[in-house]
Amino acid sequence: MIIKMKHILLLAITCCLSSLLSKAQLKLPAIISDNMVLQSDIRVPIWGSALPGEKVRISFKGKTFTATTGSDSTWLVKLGTYPAGGPYEMKVKGNNEEKIISNIWIGEVWLASGQSNMEFGIQKDSRGAEAIANATDSLIHFFYVPMAASLTRQKDIAPVPNGSLNGKWIVCSPEVMAAKWAWNGFSAPAYYFAQQIRKTTNTPVGMIGSYKGGTPAQAWTSVEGLQQDTALARHIKKRQEIINNYETVQKEYPQKQAAFQEANKKWLTDSIGPRPQPPVAPNGGFGAPTNLFHAMIAPLIPYAMKGVIWYQGESNGDRLSDALEYETLFPRMIKDWRQQWGQGNFPFLFVQLTSHRPAAKTPSEGNWAWVREAQQKTLALPNTGMAVTTDIGDARDIHPTNKLDVGLRLALAAKAIVYRQSLVYEGPVYQSMQVKGNEIHIQFKNAGDGLRIKTDTIMSQAPSLSGFGIAAADGKFVWAKARIEGKKIIVSSDEVKDPVAVRYNWADNPPGNLINNIGLPAAPFRTDNWPASPGK
Repeated sequence: MIIKMKHILLLAITCCLSSLLSKAQLKLPAIISDNMVLQSDIRVPIWGSALPGEKVRISFKGKTFTATTGSDSTWLVKLGTYPAGGPYEMKVKGNNEEKIISNIWIGEVWLASGQSNMEFGIQKDSRGAEAIANATDSLIHFFYVPMAASLTRQKDIAPVPNGSLNGKWIVCSPEVMAAKWAWNGFSAPAYYFAQQIRKTTNTPVGMIGSYKGGTPAQAWTSVEGLQQDTALARHIKKRQEIINNYETVQKEYPQKQAAFQEANKKWLTDSIGPRPQPPVAPNGGFGAPTNLFHAMIAPLIPYAMKGVIWYQGESNGDRLSDALEYETLFPRMIKDWRQQWGQGNFPFLFVQLTSHRPAAKTPSEGNWAWVREAQQKTLALPNTGMAVTTDIGDARDIHPTNKLDVGLRLALAAKAIVYRQSLVYEGPVYQSMQVKGNEIHIQFKNAGDGLRIKTDTIMSQAPSLSGFGIAAADGKFVWAKARIEGKKIIVSSDEVKDPVAVRYNWADNPPGNLINNIGLPAAPFRTDNWPASPGK
């Protein structure tokens, strides 16, 4: 009798545990949650995990969709296509559990990504106080992805503490914009962009922020993406080295971390010598190839969206070899994201590097000009657009505080490329050149009603064009005189009798002031195809 009772008790416990386990299996990724914005006019993917073989029912807008969980415990269903509107409710039901998602809106979803100039929070923006006070549009929603790095692809974002605004959809308000979260609040460029998309479409806007300062593009690219181009093999090799050395580094890491903390504590007290640097994490850290894709992008896939805005490139411009590689790496990353999402060639709009560091001493110097050229060339990909920002940089601060113009210029590109408005969305772009004696005549696209000179201050005399360099066949550029004639620029120098090439704004911090009639700056360019060399 006692033995039988033990069997009954054991059976009861087993059944109870089985029931609890079953109830705990239905799970949705963090991106699918209350206050989310779903992309309009596209079949909406909803996914999650449950017990293998479990049937999941998703009820939305009067219809029920079903999915059966695979052997890998995951399920996915694509709902219908819907016009903008809301609010709605969604029910996701498994065998023994039901999840209800509320305050769902349908509209335009954009992903903002990149490094610190995209991460730059609204609270630090030059117009941030006003922007925060007026952030009363409850149809702008934000989702901020917590910073994380991983050697392996993650199905969901890293867990966040209770009460945190990270890792969940939140509704725009002055209180939210002023709260302590992310890096001084949600991305300022992304917020200003969202405002413009709201005005343009008159629909709800969901902005997903996934960014991390000081990170290179290879960290945001998948393993499969990097493997598709042999020119990027060094990043795959670097990743493999990190994997091979992981256990050794992991064993040594606690001791190195403790030594760093002690050294840093002493530095904060004495401030003698350079500040100690923390040891590299066993997984390679945020800058290691694929680590940010795995932890901060993969968990978002395949969430339906309209497109991406991107601000990055500084970390790929520290060395000339990296800057030149960006011509291959950056478009490879864009293609990779499009392939990973399986949503076609969604719009990808990006910011060209702004100006920074000491003012240019020569017409051709530094590494960032080559990154900017790589960004310009990336426009050859379909459905891409670029915001030029060399006129709003800061020589002393790599994070210029004027992010309003960044957001407005990205939004201009979106209005023209994505929302099909007939407008000029970019400044003058080099088209062709013609040598006439000791002068070179430059023709431009997007000249609008004519070329202009940007003036920021009251001047005692008419300003002159700046930023142009000219060279003979020896490739030695000197500062040039330049003048506007209608929709072209005439460039010359008394030092160069037989010119063959012109470069404009070809430096880390160039002085160029050419704009079109609506105030958009000309993109940096060169007319030559000479190979790059240090300082040129």
